[in-house]
Amino acid sequence: MTTQDPIPPDAPHPRCDACATGQPAPTAPDPPSGAAGTTDGEDAGAARVLRLETFLPYRLSVLANTISHAVALAYRDRFGLGVAEWRVMATLGERSAAPPSPAETPPCANTVAARTAMDKVQVSRAIARMITAGLVSRAPDPHDRRRAILSLTPEGRAIYERIVPAALDYEQRLMALLTDSERACLSRLIDKLMTNARSVEGATPADLTPPR
Repeated sequence: MTTQDPIPPDAPHPRCDACATGQPAPTAPDPPSGAAGTTDGEDAGAARVLRLETFLPYRLSVLANTISHAVALAYRDRFGLGVAEWRVMATLGERSAAPPSPAETPPCANTVAARTAMDKVQVSRAIARMITAGLVSRAPDPHDRRRAILSLTPEGRAIYERIVPAALDYEQRLMALLTDSERACLSRLIDKLMTNARSVEGATPADLTPPR
């Protein structure tokens, strides 16, 4: 796998100014980042080569796994929590920090799964472990007997308040090489990719559609 030279911390990213101003970035004529295009004389129907080191879904997955692994080690050693437990705790802690709106659904396993994009089975197992550890309590929803409302116990809240500064500090160290404009640009790009990913979720890529 090839490597790229690191970008100096003070070097502005070529796309950030366009992103910050809301103007579209210039269109590059190159083939998609993860695929190698064909050259003159090649069969136009020949399969293109997917290069993992430039394939965006792969790079995002590796980045997310790298961050999750570092977070998991830190939270497991300091607080006895895995990544799934921390995400449950963060969701419940955030919901309890602000007064609920009338239209807001009380926190339950389904809302935690939707908020964290985790599998429902994974969420249920994490909640069960946290209930056993005395970090989360579960009570029947008076408006819907099929649902159980979740909340942090005093012990869970105490751990949450200890984790939040550590989490924010880790975020700052992770983003330290980015300028303010790069951070704003990154946030916008992530939002756009998330929106588009949801719109194409479950769609069959044209290249995988069997011929008729």
